[in-house]
Amino acid sequence: MKTLYLDCFSGISGNMLLGALLHVGLPEEVLRKNLSLLPVHGYDLIVTEVNKCGISAIYVDVKLNDDHHHHDDHDHHRHLSDVFQIIDDSRLSPKVKADSKKIFLLLAQAEAKVHGVGVEEIHFHEVGAVDAIVDIVGTAIGLDYLGIQAIYTSALQVGKGFVKCAHGLMPIPAPATAELLKNIPYYSGETSKELVTPTGAAVIAALSTGHGNMPANFLSKTIGYGAGTWDLEIPNVLRMHVGEIKEESVIAKTFVVEANIDDLNPQIYPYVMDKLLKMGVFDVWLTPIIMKKNRSATMLSVLVNDSLLDQVIALIFEQTSTIGLRYYATERKIAMREMIDVKLPWGKVKVKVSAYEGKICSITPEYEDCKIIADEYKIPLKKVQQAALETASIIIKGDAIPET
Repeated sequence: MKTLYLDCFSGISGNMLLGALLHVGLPEEVLRKNLSLLPVHGYDLIVTEVNKCGISAIYVDVKLNDDHHHHDDHDHHRHLSDVFQIIDDSRLSPKVKADSKKIFLLLAQAEAKVHGVGVEEIHFHEVGAVDAIVDIVGTAIGLDYLGIQAIYTSALQVGKGFVKCAHGLMPIPAPATAELLKNIPYYSGETSKELVTPTGAAVIAALSTGHGNMPANFLSKTIGYGAGTWDLEIPNVLRMHVGEIKEESVIAKTFVVEANIDDLNPQIYPYVMDKLLKMGVFDVWLTPIIMKKNRSATMLSVLVNDSLLDQVIALIFEQTSTIGLRYYATERKIAMREMIDVKLPWGKVKVKVSAYEGKICSITPEYEDCKIIADEYKIPLKKVQQAALETASIIIKGDAIPET
């Protein structure tokens, strides 16, 4: 499972996140190309390599340009509904849209709570609308590109003292930041600066799985540094580890979502199943059932992790005729799985090897690969599958999946 560990010894902000994502492998052109899908103009994205106390890091700055001032001064992207509209109107992937909106919603809720107003009355002046959109959507783009499935963070150093803002002096962490950091460990440290911004806090509040020390089963593979604005006595950088958590030991919250449906055109089921699988659920299945009045019906079941639960429920209501559904938490254990290539006399076949607690539990040739060979060489499919299985067994012989 591809995982991020964020080392926030010098705080976290939107531009530190963007810099770190670029440093660990998000190509700058991918970021720019995706950001250009947003109907937001009048800014320049400036990416530079900087040195912070001897650490080479990437600094990202969003500069408003002249073009921006020609659009009327009451920028149209102010309220939460305007920001959601901007995100929805873009051609970004559904995952990027959902993550971006989740972050913005938390940001607006925190500001609203602090100012004692409704969420829709909040306008993004404290965070600068364009700035926030670029930082937040850019971060969602980077996480999606890198295929990150879980985010863990260290305790956050927030800084100490007071910070000047539109309303006068605010204590650090700023009230909106403090709201967002509920249930997240942080400490003041010795630096009299605002090290954690509301945007940085909102990303963590919206997307992170756990906090504290690096998870025991996490292996760091790539490390990158995103620079903050300050020059301090400590390096003002966010350290980002990209690595893996061994799947076997992951007990993510998993849910089964079920709906009993007796009035949907059967043609719709495969369409819905396909949409759910593309969304990234673990599994989808249909069960024939008999409902009240002895009516033949179908139960749609989905196995999903908690981060996709809301999206799955929304999709089921949108795409099917159900007017109610149920969901419940469940436990799940999975074997480690790995793909190996097996050369057969007729060509290459992918074979899935699964192991649980170090012991191989199944070897499965990929159906599609075997089918192509069977059709092309007029050999029975079962013979191709058997040959792939035997060859794979010879390659592996032993009890564990070979380390790749």
